[in-house]
Amino acid sequence: MKVSREDLIRVLAAIAPDPVLGAVPMNAVDYVQARLVGEGARWRPAIEDGICQLAGAARDLSDEGVNSLIASIADEDWFVTLARWVAESIYANPANGGNPETTAWKEIGYRHGLPEGPDGPSPKSLMNEPFRDLADRYDAIVVGAGAGGGIVAAQMARAGSKVLLVERGRRLDYSNSGHRDHLRNHRHPVYGHNTGPDRDDGLRVLVRPNGTAVTVEPHTVEFGNNAACIGSGTLIYGGLAWRFHPDDFHMASKYGVPEGSSLVDWPIGYGDLEPWYELAEQEIGVCGPRGPLPHEPWRRLDLPMPSLPRYESARVLERGARALGFETFSPPVLVNSAPRDGRGACIECGTCVGFPCPSDAKNGTHNTVLRRALATDNLSIVAETTVERVVTDAKGQVKGVLLGWNEDGATKRQYIGADIVVLSAGAVETARLLLLSANERNPHGLGNTSGHVGRHLQGHTYPTAFGLFDEEVYAQRGPGVTIATTAFAHDNPDIVGGAMLADDFVIPPVIFWDQALPPELPRWGQAPHDFMRENYRRVTQIKGPVHEIPTRDCMVSLDPMLKDKWGRPVARLSGVVHSETQRTAQFLLERAKEWLVASGATRVWGHVPPPRLSAYQHQAGTCRMGDDPRQSVTDPYGRVWGHDNLFVADASLHPTNGGFNPVLTVMALAFRSADHILSL
Repeated sequence: MKVSREDLIRVLAAIAPDPVLGAVPMNAVDYVQARLVGEGARWRPAIEDGICQLAGAARDLSDEGVNSLIASIADEDWFVTLARWVAESIYANPANGGNPETTAWKEIGYRHGLPEGPDGPSPKSLMNEPFRDLADRYDAIVVGAGAGGGIVAAQMARAGSKVLLVERGRRLDYSNSGHRDHLRNHRHPVYGHNTGPDRDDGLRVLVRPNGTAVTVEPHTVEFGNNAACIGSGTLIYGGLAWRFHPDDFHMASKYGVPEGSSLVDWPIGYGDLEPWYELAEQEIGVCGPRGPLPHEPWRRLDLPMPSLPRYESARVLERGARALGFETFSPPVLVNSAPRDGRGACIECGTCVGFPCPSDAKNGTHNTVLRRALATDNLSIVAETTVERVVTDAKGQVKGVLLGWNEDGATKRQYIGADIVVLSAGAVETARLLLLSANERNPHGLGNTSGHVGRHLQGHTYPTAFGLFDEEVYAQRGPGVTIATTAFAHDNPDIVGGAMLADDFVIPPVIFWDQALPPELPRWGQAPHDFMRENYRRVTQIKGPVHEIPTRDCMVSLDPMLKDKWGRPVARLSGVVHSETQRTAQFLLERAKEWLVASGATRVWGHVPPPRLSAYQHQAGTCRMGDDPRQSVTDPYGRVWGHDNLFVADASLHPTNGGFNPVLTVMALAFRSADHILSL
């Protein structure tokens, strides 16, 4: 480095001067040096130049003069990055190189996980089975081992069909997935994530709102990543298990079609899905209140497990809801609140969403239906394998798939035949695979005679409000989502749709620093560390997934230039959320702030994400179901129009994505589709 260690120490000490939470005691110097030659190397010239100039100018200045000088350059990109690295060294898990002996966590009162402790990621997986011999043909091939594909594959295998489940990711669990790293996980993927896909598995191209096309890496939010592993997102999700509101299925009829939108009704309603919601709750395992929730018109069976315990946040937010006159309850969660199915109960650790479960109490396809289906000997699962395309014959009939994998450094390929092919790779990759599988009869992609494949891409815009209280509202024990309301899901004055509102999962300190500090608070100097020490335990948040209004222009297409390692065009993402989505988000942000104030918050702040493409973990809509082949990609059971033996079984099917976390709806639709396929 051309920067002397003395200059580096002085600059970093000015950025974080606290005697306990400061740059020097928290080992920020070594941390920054490691960043400059590692994951932050692209910033090295700018940061080294900036440090040299700052240190030189500050040599003859008092501490007050140094602070004034820093204030004048605090908005420059190099300094913002450097200050963020210093914060990471203080508040992230110690294995990243700072926060020795979790000193910072103890200082601010963060009770780190149970029982995993403070250390960093585990060694790489040794669980992956070698690629084994496959049959030439199966009754069904299912692509993607997540919430939808895992269920369809399991149900068909349990009914006697010979099924091949293909997953491009690895076989992961708590022990081999870097579960403790607060900077490399699906909740906060600053430098990577703890599942997949890996970088060499393919980038994507994003067209930003200003029209600039950029390549984006798999761990970034802009990539729109679904976890790639056995279980997919169900391995690392928080597991909120909502049934959609009955009105979520009939948005166009209820509100009309906003100009510039592609809003439509679902071809099915709550009554069609209710028995399948029930099956998903019982088979996968959901805990929550007894009886129907306020937005549910009915349910035949109670949830199989009682709610998780409620802690400080629920106590204060409940009194605010009472003052405002709306009903609250414990949200339903795909977590064992009591021992069930041979696995233990939740141990209430503080690292739930974004991380695998240390007690295996979080319920996903990997540890429920797939485990049961494997016992039948009818299910074969192959990991780290890509479906390159769906194979059709000269008449356009689906015949099977072409697989690709790496073996001993070489690319291997094999065609596998099947009577049924089911795509469940997520809204981006399912649409991309249909487009990649074009043939002479379907030159624009399978199922795309209507031009709808890849269009109507949507996710969830999350307005988030934070409140500062005089009392402690931080829950020492997780998961952290303890109270919710559906009072604003629909029938809001002059608003299209709405969302449920709830508190959130426990926020690890470095994520709190990035997301929850008041916006006007500087990210350097003594003030932010005073805030962390005094207020980390006195802040809670309310947020909700806005029911987005789809548009044709939010879409997945094939990039004309960039290829993945298999030689296929990568996904190109483009579009911006509809203006009605932004308006609804602003409305809900104000309701969340009102709730916090009524609960006793002495100060509130928050934001609505800027207009952009919304297609992250709740991505949906690119293969919408419908009754009319001219206006949809599949029929109401997920069968692709024009291809009798090709199905879709993920959130791609959702014409709209509800004002709730969508995974229980994905699961319900998968149980329903599996039953239909087996009846053919």
